[in-house]
Amino acid sequence: MSKDSPNQIRQLLHSFLPSVIAIIGFFILCGVTLIIRGQNPWKFYELILISGFSSIDDIGSILFNSTPLIFTGLAVAIGYKAGLFNIGCEGQLYVGGFAATWIGLNIDLPPFILIPFCIIAAMSFGGIWGAIPGILKARYGAHEVINTIMMNFIAFAIMSYLVTSIFQEPGQMEPQTAEIHDAARLPKLAGLIPILPQSNLLNTSFLISCVVVLFLYFLLKYTRWGYELRLVGNSPEVASYGGINPGTVTIWVMTLSGAIAGLAGVADVLGYHYRFVLSFSPGWGFTGIAVALMGRNHPFGVLAAAILFGFLSKVALDVELLLDIPHGLFIAGQGLLILGLVCMEGYIRIKNQ
Repeated sequence: MSKDSPNQIRQLLHSFLPSVIAIIGFFILCGVTLIIRGQNPWKFYELILISGFSSIDDIGSILFNSTPLIFTGLAVAIGYKAGLFNIGCEGQLYVGGFAATWIGLNIDLPPFILIPFCIIAAMSFGGIWGAIPGILKARYGAHEVINTIMMNFIAFAIMSYLVTSIFQEPGQMEPQTAEIHDAARLPKLAGLIPILPQSNLLNTSFLISCVVVLFLYFLLKYTRWGYELRLVGNSPEVASYGGINPGTVTIWVMTLSGAIAGLAGVADVLGYHYRFVLSFSPGWGFTGIAVALMGRNHPFGVLAAAILFGFLSKVALDVELLLDIPHGLFIAGQGLLILGLVCMEGYIRIKNQ
């Protein structure tokens, strides 16, 4: 271990301190709310532990819920590292998901060929959808926030037309395509993990998300492209003076961000519904912003934050059914969790000045 390692560990722990304090504050606030409602908060804490960790099946469900958020959180985080705010993950995951669906519907190949083909298609189209705002930003100075928001609406409109007018499954009222070929479906991890029940939905898209986490960590920390990305994010003027073209970095970072967001569509299409269902995402692209913020835009931090949100999603239904707590109240608590994080971050930054 180098001499700088302890300092780096301390800096990393210090950077995650606001997230830890915000999480603790969230659960305290939940307990206070229950006391005000005349309920026992200890039953709430006991229930979330039982609901989330009482069996390997529960843990598998949490990881399943977390998988799309890992992708969208990483997509937002990689853009933010370069000083870019990608709010277009929702549209990018829809475009990527539909591209994977089209391949899975129209091409019949062995699984070891077809599945990678679907994944590449999703990343390619998601990347194109992210590259467009990047090009507009680099060439014309158009702000990526406005452009990515508009690209979301365009993606929704195109997907709605394609699904309802061209690819609608015959005889179905719900806007959805027919099922993809069996060879295009991602294997469930229950076949690889004997103790995981066969009914559990966790599939190999989670393993793909872990590979992307490791890839981005290596990219940011050990490569020239990661150095250029971080330098452009910290100071575009210094980067330009050093011979780095911020416009070029903007384009390829937004392309990479869109490609990663497209994988969130793969997780649903190839790993769960096995078809493209219109409005299949409950807002993963936008929740990914909160995940990236909670994870401090660090790949491993995003992984941990996504698992936390997956845990909250898993236990929310049980809390509603068994404790008669409205689901909306739990969602509002998640929003307060993010607000608390922002406040704690600001307080610590001011205190350190």
